[in-house]
Amino acid sequence: MQPATMDPAEEPPSMLWGLDPIFCAFARMYVRDILQMTESIQVPGIYFYNLHPIYKVDVLGTVVYKREREDFFCYGVDDGTGVINCLCWKNDLFKEEADPTKSGGKHSDGAQGGFNPVAELALLRQAQQSRCRLEIGELLRVRGPVKTSRQQREIMASTFYKVNDPVMAVQIALMMEVPQLYRQCYDKPLQLQPNATGDSALSSLSKATNIIKEFLKQKSVTRFRPYDVQDLLQPLISSQPQTASADLEPVAGPSACQQLRQLLKEALQILQDEGVVYRKVKSQDEVYQVTAHNTDLLIAVKDVIREDSQREKYAEKGCHILHILSAVRQRHSLNVSKATLELVLKSLECNSDIVSTSDDHYTAF
Repeated sequence: MQPATMDPAEEPPSMLWGLDPIFCAFARMYVRDILQMTESIQVPGIYFYNLHPIYKVDVLGTVVYKREREDFFCYGVDDGTGVINCLCWKNDLFKEEADPTKSGGKHSDGAQGGFNPVAELALLRQAQQSRCRLEIGELLRVRGPVKTSRQQREIMASTFYKVNDPVMAVQIALMMEVPQLYRQCYDKPLQLQPNATGDSALSSLSKATNIIKEFLKQKSVTRFRPYDVQDLLQPLISSQPQTASADLEPVAGPSACQQLRQLLKEALQILQDEGVVYRKVKSQDEVYQVTAHNTDLLIAVKDVIREDSQREKYAEKGCHILHILSAVRQRHSLNVSKATLELVLKSLECNSDIVSTSDDHYTAF
């Protein structure tokens, strides 16, 4: 394949790659995406997926072809989305093909009827070799850096071994884990360097949301009004740098009070989007309920799941999250968002009040 390359203008600076935690980890990705990743212009051998810098991966798949040479194995690994070539170098165990009967004969007199360390080491060597020498149809796990050789994408294995999975437990666990990694990490484009004009505003907004979250957690607040937390954000407005130049005439802008109200409004909106707070009734009196400390909401969600799980329709698979959301809106508040409900479901599941039967389905014990 001809390796795709990124536009240098779109590629993040290499000095910032270390800020992405995926860069230092073995990315557990689909083979299809590994083959389609774009290669870096700055550093060959580094690849990008949604601006995430990646150079080492973790793959589990079935061996569909193999070649063996004196120094390495070459396996074709298929995970269901594509096939990638994996170059697995042999270690010293393969180069020292020792015969256990031959090596153990010298010490047989001293270890007759007892523990023979030479024979045991030979058996251990054979077991290690059997885990690294695979046949077509067997399951292989490979971890290592991605390389492009002769216009073909391949994995230079730093670790590889055969996986015994008779009941497919390992493969099922992987099928459930990888989609979550994509949703939570890989599919979210990374923004390592915000633009200079929005850097200060972004920083202040992030600090404001963290200050409010910390206040609600420390004080165990169940509900509040905007003016209850407005004074907490006052230092953020006072510490903002002055950008007016001495050579320019002063330009009329928003006052400190207007900036504070705007910052508070944006911070509360972010908290609502994340589901941390919500408004049970939308009226002129802005009262925000704290999701984590609202026992009425937790009881309403638990009651909905417990009652509907007993119905024949939901007995086997459990209640879908959208069904729970609709029922909670009818029973508790029309303003409960999906993000709010997800936080409540996570809390109930951690307390073992409910259990997730599958993705987005829940049932009560």
